[in-house]
Amino acid sequence: MTARSSAKLLLPLLVLLLAAAAYYSLVSGKTKRERPVLAEKVWQVDVMTAQRQVLSPHLTLYGRIESPELLKSAAPGGGIIERVFVRSGSTVKQGDPLVTMDRRDFNVALLQAEADLRDIDSQVAELEIRHRSNQTALQTERELAALAATEVEGLVKLKKQKLSSDTALNAARSELGRRQLEVTSRQFAVDSYPTQLRILRARHDRNQAKLAETRLAMERSDLRAPFDAIVSEVAIAAGDRVSLGQMLVSLFPLDTLEIRAHLPTNYIETVKRAIATNETLFASVSNRPVAERLPMLRLAGQAEATGIDAFFSLNSSSTQFRPGELLALKLELPVESNVFAVPYQAIYGNSRIYKVEGERLLAIEVVSIGQARTPGQSVQVLIRSEEINDGDLIAATHLPNAVSGLKVEYDEQ
Repeated sequence: MTARSSAKLLLPLLVLLLAAAAYYSLVSGKTKRERPVLAEKVWQVDVMTAQRQVLSPHLTLYGRIESPELLKSAAPGGGIIERVFVRSGSTVKQGDPLVTMDRRDFNVALLQAEADLRDIDSQVAELEIRHRSNQTALQTERELAALAATEVEGLVKLKKQKLSSDTALNAARSELGRRQLEVTSRQFAVDSYPTQLRILRARHDRNQAKLAETRLAMERSDLRAPFDAIVSEVAIAAGDRVSLGQMLVSLFPLDTLEIRAHLPTNYIETVKRAIATNETLFASVSNRPVAERLPMLRLAGQAEATGIDAFFSLNSSSTQFRPGELLALKLELPVESNVFAVPYQAIYGNSRIYKVEGERLLAIEVVSIGQARTPGQSVQVLIRSEEINDGDLIAATHLPNAVSGLKVEYDEQ
């Protein structure tokens, strides 16, 4: 083997050895890093010290204005609207005109009713005259029947003596039968007089009632406000033709508006206890400039799964409101003892808070009593729970991932 052939063979081996030496040098000289240790995250929260108090809570309710005495004035009969004096939203006094209908539509019915009544009166008078005539005729018919009977008896005697023929006797008996039938017919006419008179008097009363109804409809064709009110709706215009019972104008009295607000289930028993002790609960309007306190009138007759409706009076403030408006109310509840006032941020789902024990959170189920304004003028939620004691620390920061056992740190306030 020549030297040149040996060099070609050794050169690649030398390159590989040098590369291996370089790799070993780099690997052995690499700095070793320690694996990181995972640390539990600590959440920063504010805390407050629990303290039992005696406070008067309030509850925010949302209600709708209603009118239990909404009056709908209807057309007293068919006809044409002559004039409309009001518009929706108008304020009217008792006796103010609302709508006038054309009275000519009622005059026709009035004349017909008067004519029908006069016709019945004439029939009654005719019946009385006929009754007196029947009484006189009945007496005459009886006398004629008696004469016919006497004649028959005479002919029977003559027939026995062979002094009369059968033809004369049969004719006398036929005349007696006719006279007896006339007496029976006339007697029936006399006896039926009281029944016929009662029938005519009943028709007279019906026609008299119809006449009174027609006169009343004519009187009501001039619609006037029955009390001080606000017009809610005007459904017609001058010139419209309306039918009997069609609604023309609706209005509600100024002093009967109510607010119907939904009372949540949690507060029903508290309100019922106040009602049972004749304690009047009051509410104030939160989003309107109404200074007066509104008394609660009653609870609804039917409850729902989420609570029950409560009604509040709007007496002297009614001119500021209209049915259908939505209002926010602040209901003043009876004074509660052994309650804790906490900020809204401390409440989770309206029924849970978190105590801080050591460095961990502990979930506590609570009952929400209402809201109250603290001496610092901040609104807080009043809660009650047997698991909270004076001096306990309550987390006052709302954490989106709060669970029992979550590690926290705090600066006690």
